[in-house]
Amino acid sequence: MAKNFALTGVSGYVAPRHLKAIKDTGNILLAAVDPHDSAGILDGHFEGVRFFTEFERFDRHIEMLRRKGEENRVHYVSICSPNYLHDAHARFALRVGADAICEKPLVLNPWNIDALAELENEFDQRIYTILQLRVHPSLAALKEKLENNPPKTKKDIRLTYVTSRGPWYLASWKGQLDRSGGLATNIGIHFFDLLIWLFGRVEQTEVHFSSQTKIGGYMELVNARVQWFLSIDKSDVPEELLSKGQRTFRSITIDGEEIEFSGGFTDLHTLVYKRTLEGNGFGLEAARPSIELVHNIRNANETGINLNSHPYLRKSGGH
Repeated sequence: MAKNFALTGVSGYVAPRHLKAIKDTGNILLAAVDPHDSAGILDGHFEGVRFFTEFERFDRHIEMLRRKGEENRVHYVSICSPNYLHDAHARFALRVGADAICEKPLVLNPWNIDALAELENEFDQRIYTILQLRVHPSLAALKEKLENNPPKTKKDIRLTYVTSRGPWYLASWKGQLDRSGGLATNIGIHFFDLLIWLFGRVEQTEVHFSSQTKIGGYMELVNARVQWFLSIDKSDVPEELLSKGQRTFRSITIDGEEIEFSGGFTDLHTLVYKRTLEGNGFGLEAARPSIELVHNIRNANETGINLNSHPYLRKSGGH
């Protein structure tokens, strides 16, 4: 039987992937909310979705549906709102008798997970998150390979992620530390989750350089040493790619060998939704290690650039 969905943050960047996933898994979107009314994207996926620009009216509508019985109530709330609202919107989902499917990061602080776990038990509902790199076919194959042949020594990993953003980024909620959690949280968390999933828990972490547009550091996992660098500055895209008009550069190397995962990204949200609806979603505890890591990165003192720093930092001095 098809499940009923509601969605928060429908006018935002990531909402189209959730709309597609809800539709592709054969489910129904009943209502959506966003303070910005550029919500025409709804018509490309569903008909007759009730849309609200005020959360209070959205809340009232979902509560009214709940009282109309099983066929009419909302079973899942998809959360695509700004990061700092995820916690509140997950609580809302539980309160109206729905499970939550929340975009990354699930929350900004580790203690928020503890509070949500208590509420899960209280309301007997569940909160799931989107950790889509874990379902990428080539990365899932790498995970299996590492489990079958555990590394005898720590692997040397280099994570480089440059995704160009214009001045709008820093003027929006994404540029506000208390709302987005900063670059490591906003654009890095799914890569950090991937590395912890592949190579084990974090043993040590350092931040070597941090600004509004780039951040880099070093961490040791159980089975890996990781140099990492994240940037929204176009000038950090390699020159040969920039000259071809490319504005993004994503690379993870293991002992100098590139992991190839550039393709296969289009339907990852749908795969996560399918797993979740089958009862195999990524819950609070799956999200915890990466939430703890980015919280520690956000609150770390910069140690300065050193021999463990990512080559991009050593080359530029962070500028």
